[in-house]
Amino acid sequence: MPLHLRFRSAATLATCLSLLLFAGPRLRAADATSADDGATVVARVGDSEVTLAEVRSALLNQSADIQAAVQADPSKLSNLVRAILAQRLLLKEALAKKWDENPAVTAALDQLRDNAITQTYLQSVSAPSKDFPTDAQLQEAYDANKSKLLVPKQYDLAQIYIMNPKGAPDDVAAKAHVKLEATRKALAKEDSDFSAVATAESDDAKSAAKGGELGWVAANRIQPEIATQLGKLGKGSVSQPIRLDDGWHIIKVLDVKEQHTPTLDEIRPQLIQTIRAQQARANSEQYLAQLLKDNPVQIDELSLSKVFKTQP
Repeated sequence: MPLHLRFRSAATLATCLSLLLFAGPRLRAADATSADDGATVVARVGDSEVTLAEVRSALLNQSADIQAAVQADPSKLSNLVRAILAQRLLLKEALAKKWDENPAVTAALDQLRDNAITQTYLQSVSAPSKDFPTDAQLQEAYDANKSKLLVPKQYDLAQIYIMNPKGAPDDVAAKAHVKLEATRKALAKEDSDFSAVATAESDDAKSAAKGGELGWVAANRIQPEIATQLGKLGKGSVSQPIRLDDGWHIIKVLDVKEQHTPTLDEIRPQLIQTIRAQQARANSEQYLAQLLKDNPVQIDELSLSKVFKTQP
C-alpha cells in the first residue's frame, strides 16, 4: 500500500446507497456530463438504464475521500452503479405504494424545500461583490497570514513494497523474506534500475505500474519510521528496508523541496477563494442579525424550558 494514503475498506452497497441519498451536490451537473461519451449506457435493470454521465455525476457528488478511493481502485465503481440502480428500484417501489403521499414524507420534503430556498437565498444576498478582494486587500491578507502559509518540507518518493503483515503465518513471512533478499541483491547491482525493480517486484500494484513512484508527499504526512530514514537520505538515495506493520518499504528519494512560504502570485487563486468565503460568512451573519433586529423575536423562556421534560 502507498505509504501516505490509507483508505478504509470498500463501501458496502448499503453505504453507497446512503451516500447517494444524502450527499449534497459539490459540483455542477454540467461539469460531470461534458464528455461526448456521456450517453453511453453502462448498466441497466429492468427498464432503467445508467449512463456514463450519470455515474460521473454521482461520483462527483461524493466526498473527496471516496473519489480518491474509487480512483485508486476503479472496481469500486461497480458498487456505485449498483447503488444508483438500487435507488431507482426503491423509488419505483415507493411511488407504486404512494409513499410520497405519507404525511411524514410530505413534511420532510417541505422541510427540504424550505431549507434549499433559504440557504440559496442567503447565499445570494451574502455574496461579496465581484471586485472583492482588491489587490490591496489581497496583499494585506497575505502579509497578515504569512506565518500560517509555510509549506512543509516535501519529498518526491518512489518505493518498493514487500507485503509481510506482522503476525502473518510462517510460510508467508518466509516467502516475503526471500523476496526481500532478492530485491536487495537486485538493487545492489552496479547497473541497478530502481524503477524497473519496483515494477517487477513491488506488491503495491498502483505505484509499481509507475516504477514505484508515489509523487510528492509532505514530510508531516509520512509515517515516523520512514520520516526518520528520509532525514538521512539525499536526492537520489535509496533507503534500507524499513519495517512497518504491513511489510517492508524500500524508499528512493527522487527530489526534495525544503519548507518555504509561497509567493502571493503562487497562491493568489486559493487566497482569493478563502477571503471571499470568509467575507460571505461575515455577510451572512450580518444579514441575519439585521433581519432579527428589524423583526424583533419574542420568546417565552418558561415554556421553552419544558422542551426537555418528559411527558407524563
